[in-house]
Amino acid sequence: MNITLCGGGSWGTAIARLLSNKGHKVNFYIRNKSVIDDIKKNKENSKYLPGAKFKNEINLTNDLDSVLKDIDVFVIAVPTSSTREILERIKGKISKDTIIVNLSKGFELETLDRISEISSEILKDNPFVALSGPSHAEEVGKDIPTTLVASSLDTRAAVTIQHEFSTSIFRIYTNPDLIGVEIGGALKNIIALAAGMNDGLGYGDNSKAALMTRGIYEMSKLGIVMGANPHTFNGLSGIGDLIVTCTSMHSRNRRAGILIGQGKSMEEACKEVGQVVEGVKTVKSAYKLSQLKNIEMPITNALYQVLYEGYDPNKAVYDLMTRKNKDEIEQIFFE
Repeated sequence: MNITLCGGGSWGTAIARLLSNKGHKVNFYIRNKSVIDDIKKNKENSKYLPGAKFKNEINLTNDLDSVLKDIDVFVIAVPTSSTREILERIKGKISKDTIIVNLSKGFELETLDRISEISSEILKDNPFVALSGPSHAEEVGKDIPTTLVASSLDTRAAVTIQHEFSTSIFRIYTNPDLIGVEIGGALKNIIALAAGMNDGLGYGDNSKAALMTRGIYEMSKLGIVMGANPHTFNGLSGIGDLIVTCTSMHSRNRRAGILIGQGKSMEEACKEVGQVVEGVKTVKSAYKLSQLKNIEMPITNALYQVLYEGYDPNKAVYDLMTRKNKDEIEQIFFE
């Protein structure tokens, strides 16, 4: 297939490499020319994904318009905050049959829209696929077996991406619950931040297990109200992605959380991580959604207080632990 991929960070690089190694014609748009020069010279993205060598030739460019004609798939691998800009740039320049594949995870902060909703607004005729699940770029770049889920309202588009992106080390399932897949991918970053703070504060496995379990519960609560299938959160884009981001040092969100737990500000933590920490903005979006939908999300609320209101993380933990006693499962799940 003729595929254009937009975004030269670690995840975009890992997918560009995987698709190129499979034999697809890959046009890799990277805004930063120094990164392009590095890949041309060293056959790897030394800054964002060192050690992951490109085996086949790849078309590298910082001119997006030059790689939009006659493409089968357009892959978005930029931060959520940049997605609308990219989609606006390609509007009217690609075929209506071109499949849009999104790799980022989050909500647009200003509108609270999911990425699929932004794509539907701008490119209403193009099929959209969200590719999500437990997948560190560092491991995909080392050809470590990884499993994801492709979700779309267009079954044929999801199956096409499943077939064309799958390899012997990269297995893809399909799931028609686009709402659930996108919500799971976004909200797991919040819980990973909390898990990192847990470590930074010096707490242990008991508290982290509680955070992860109640975190998946919060994700499910919001998902149900927004129209998701609750079973989706038991899958790859829910509990699967949650496990990998809460337990691994590859996770930017967990690393940022550790630094915040150790006493650094949100800004200092993000600067030290050195790449976009999607969970920081997602906390604000999820907090707004919980208020809008009138859904109680105590972990999300606590994180919002810590990140945006300067609340002491230790006090936030105390507040969570001393909330009014209640049943584990609320009636909303049984209904």
